Amino acid sequence: MKNFKTIRIIFLSVTMFTYCSVKAQITLTGQLRTRTEVRNGLGNLVLKGAKPAAFTSQRTRLNFGYKWDRLTFGVSLQDVRVWGQDASTISNADGNRFMLHEGWADLTLFNSADTTIKAKGIDLMSLKVGRQELIYDDVRLIGNLDWLQQARRHDMALLKTVHKGWQIDIGYAFNQNTDAFGYTGTGYVPSNVPAYVKNSLGTLVPTPAGLLPMASAGSAANNSSKTGTPVWMNPPTTNGGNQDYKSFTSLYISKKIKQTKFSALFFNDNFGKYKLDSVGSDATGYVFGRRFVAASAADPFNYKGTNQRFTYGLMLNQTIGNASGFGKIAFQGAFYAQSGKNRDGVKMKNAYHYAVSATYQKGKVSVTPGYEFLSGNDATTATDEKFDPLYGTPHRHWGYMDYFYVGTGSPAGGLKNPYFKVKYTGTTLTAGVDFHLFSIDKDMKKADGSFIGKDLGNELDFQLNYNMNKFTNIELGYSIMNASKSMAIAKGQATTDAAAANYRTTGNWFYAMIRFSPDFFYTKPVAIKQ
Repeated sequence: MKNFKTIRIIFLSVTMFTYCSVKAQITLTGQLRTRTEVRNGLGNLVLKGAKPAAFTSQRTRLNFGYKWDRLTFGVSLQDVRVWGQDASTISNADGNRFMLHEGWADLTLFNSADTTIKAKGIDLMSLKVGRQELIYDDVRLIGNLDWLQQARRHDMALLKTVHKGWQIDIGYAFNQNTDAFGYTGTGYVPSNVPAYVKNSLGTLVPTPAGLLPMASAGSAANNSSKTGTPVWMNPPTTNGGNQDYKSFTSLYISKKIKQTKFSALFFNDNFGKYKLDSVGSDATGYVFGRRFVAASAADPFNYKGTNQRFTYGLMLNQTIGNASGFGKIAFQGAFYAQSGKNRDGVKMKNAYHYAVSATYQKGKVSVTPGYEFLSGNDATTATDEKFDPLYGTPHRHWGYMDYFYVGTGSPAGGLKNPYFKVKYTGTTLTAGVDFHLFSIDKDMKKADGSFIGKDLGNELDFQLNYNMNKFTNIELGYSIMNASKSMAIAKGQATTDAAAANYRTTGNWFYAMIRFSPDFFYTKPVAIKQ
């Protein structure tokens, strides 16, 4: 009888849920995306004789949405795993990789089209609160990084306004790691700290509490002296590294007039102050890192405060013509600068980024020549002139092999990137090929003090995308990196020509991805017989 009552409750719940969905109040969609990759030099060059790596990763999502007159609510549950990463039978000690990708509510404050809202004067204004994706323009600086299986989201509040064709968004985020009783102050150890790290002797040890590891641990270049610091490191980036911001304030403004769109971005992200520290001994090895939380209760506010960085700039998109006549040309130009202090407390000076491109489209074929420049640090300067492209999607802009501005690090000397892209867009089939030339902006030195060559190499990316049906998509890609002898040194893999000679200068990468995106309440239209 008890089981029968349970079945009745489930049945009634499903019935009510279905009824609401018919009224277009509830949406339920999903995604299962598997990606098989063969990596042989993705992100960084590999040593000569190294074998290719092959694996399949999977992202599974369940997206729930609810809409009322003045409230929109969304939840996105996500699970990311590599096939075989878990044993066929796992225990509690194996942990979990199930997470909340998004969970937010969007409350309408003003809506000129809604007669039930008495407040007038603004066309549309809403407040979106919770874990959410943040996407602006071409995701150059701010994007959801959807290519990465884990993607990107922010815990924040976003005030969105649309009035007379203007869009104005104001965002704010403030990060903390605990709400435990007895915890004082707002000291913040950046999230995504690895559970284990290799020390100076190459031994895998638990990451010390309150310490953010900063060395390429276990490498021969690391010092073993307690007072020393690592000779070199693969610098973390906000795009793919583990030093998250403490807080940020953002302002985005855009206006579209016919075929012209203007947008402006202001972004102030703040990073917790730290001191260099080490844990260990000469006998057991050291872990070098950044100490964000005071080591003793006697000095609880020693690391109080943040390093503030400011990013600001403009983007202009202009389209002329049309694809059916002579053709359509879409021009894009953008310029951004950075000032303040970087996450390490170094004053920023002359850090900037600009990009120009023109896409000509005729029918189903388009061609895009373009050029991008990201400033870098001169080997002789003490200031930071390296532009950091914030929280965007580097995979889309600086080559599919992810050598720049992702978790694999990027050259301190900046980046110059002229490119040329060709794309065919059919009804169900899309094909494209991209060609990039890479070089550094400023001089970089080897261990002996001599300068490296500025040319880094070139990359060729092929992509094929096929929509099998409404809910199924297949994507294939193949990329080749033809690097120069400078690449290994510029990326921090080596410090001398002799060490760089141990790396292959050619890398390649293949992937095959299947994406299933069902709409669980979708009803196929039925033809009515006359």
